[in-house]
Amino acid sequence: MSDQNPVFIPGPTNIPDRLRAAMQVQTRDHRAPDFVDTFAPVLQDTKKVFGTTSGRVITFPASGTGGWEAALCNTLSPGDKVLVARYGMFSHRWIDMCERHGLDVQVIECPWGTGAPADKFEASLSDDKSHAIKAVLVTHNETATGVKSDVAGVRAAMDASAHPALLFVDCVSSLASMPFEMDAWGVDIAVSGSQKGFMLATGMAILGVSEKALAAMQTASLPRTFFDFRDMMGANASGGFPYTPPLQLIYGMRESLKMLFEEGLDNVYARHTRLAEGVRCAVKAWGLELVAQNPSLYSDTVSAIYVPEGFDSNALTDQAFNQYGVSFGVGLGEMNGKAFRIGHLGSLTDVMVLSGLATIEMAMADLDYPIELGSGVAAAQEHFRSKSGAAIKSAA
Repeated sequence: MSDQNPVFIPGPTNIPDRLRAAMQVQTRDHRAPDFVDTFAPVLQDTKKVFGTTSGRVITFPASGTGGWEAALCNTLSPGDKVLVARYGMFSHRWIDMCERHGLDVQVIECPWGTGAPADKFEASLSDDKSHAIKAVLVTHNETATGVKSDVAGVRAAMDASAHPALLFVDCVSSLASMPFEMDAWGVDIAVSGSQKGFMLATGMAILGVSEKALAAMQTASLPRTFFDFRDMMGANASGGFPYTPPLQLIYGMRESLKMLFEEGLDNVYARHTRLAEGVRCAVKAWGLELVAQNPSLYSDTVSAIYVPEGFDSNALTDQAFNQYGVSFGVGLGEMNGKAFRIGHLGSLTDVMVLSGLATIEMAMADLDYPIELGSGVAAAQEHFRSKSGAAIKSAA
């Protein structure tokens, strides 16, 4: 019966029955004239989630990693210089991809638990008098550390330095769960995926692309075939795909957008904040510490939590899974063995989160953690009791 338990990893997230049903469709002809009636509204409505009216939405059959690659290879050339900070596993992986593509990567090293360093970006860009830096890469929500970065602050730093570089943002674990303002923040390419805030199966990379980024295609010479924006946009213009599309995910995406808009994006964001604050109340009651170094960095989709000295976080997540059939996020990179993660995004409610907190408490008690059983759950209950009434009235 463990497959009935929700997961508390930061993605892929729990898939609502409504979306599972939407994806359970028989094979259909993606070259039939009526496919445009399904696909075109998906592209248009997704723009609302990105916070753009002027940008284009482009999708590929891939995970978010494919979206990263599409962003790079459609806008840059071998040897181009990019500026990126390393402050977690996913910013690290984007750096690795840039290096494999033969880009000149200027890395700003930051402690894990901090976010994108707008001040250091500004200094580097101001020093780049020849404008050799072609793009600045930012991970909006660093899933490994539970850190949310200030993308608007990075854009302000770029504007202050009067630098023309493109701004690329990984919003895989934030889009459709936390506010994202592509136009207002001056983001040129935002990269997301189907398996997190959209509550679908993995398999569709979803990008928001600005006109400035599309113009960069004219001179970009990194090789691209499968991930070519031109091919995809050309086929999309008539409602099609340049190759076989992930049809089930497109139908799921159509229903996911309906769910998000029925709840209301502001209510979706408020729910994620409420759930995240409940988890943070539990962490405080346990006497544990978050990896994120201050409240301005706290993510509303995932909390990374240090275990006490002398304990192994991998043993904790193993205990939760083996004993109780519930998955929590393991520590990645520098956090391996030191921290575990509670994902609180997508299809989750207060009651579901309480079940996760109760489970990880039992696992900690099993392993003789210095916590009082029930303390974190009680703290989260008090928080939810004070917040949920207003949320229910708002939803009604």
